[in-house]
Amino acid sequence: MIVNVSDAKANLSKLIDMVYHGEEVIIAKNNLPLVDLVVHKPKGKRKLGLLAGQFQVPKDFLEEDKEINEMFYGESP
Repeated sequence: MIVNVSDAKANLSKLIDMVYHGEEVIIAKNNLPLVDLVVHKPKGKRKLGLLAGQFQVPKDFLEEDKEINEMFYGESP
């Protein structure tokens, strides 16, 4: 079902209920489809530490680089 924005504003609760029960609802503006109204699907828990032991920060990570500084600030006198 395609619904224009003005109709969607007036019937939001009804549209939410329709989507919850499996209906496909597309919200359009000037009859141009813009967005799909979909049921929220919670994301799973984040898994931290996926790269543990597979990546090392270089020892000179925080040191300044002359070439990069020249790109940002120009050549120093």
